[in-house]
Amino acid sequence: QVQLVESGGGLVQPGGSLRLSCAASGSIFRFSDMGWYRQAPGKQRELVARITTGGSPNYADSAKGRFTISRDNAKNTMYLRMNTLQPEDTAVYYCNRVFSTMFPWGQGTQVTVSS
Repeated sequence: QVQLVESGGGLVQPGGSLRLSCAASGSIFRFSDMGWYRQAPGKQRELVARITTGGSPNYADSAKGRFTISRDNAKNTMYLRMNTLQPEDTAVYYCNRVFSTMFPWGQGTQVTVSS
């Protein structure tokens, strides 16, 4: 059973940056297309960025030009670098598979953008 652990969130001012990490416990990670999702209060969970096993990224319009997704298959870890953060980016961020059966969800990491 794969376990996902997200980390790196926090409180940041508008315009600031954060780097999130997603550590997976199983080697199946390296064979899975993965994504970063977020869920804001009162809203549905949405996919903000995804990356193929080979490292090709794709971004939601809200993330284009500001977020960078990457992965290190040797470390079973995925990252999300977020720049120019805005209050509307406030949410709990999760990682999981895309286009396949989901792994059990982790606890997520809270990102709060506020002055």
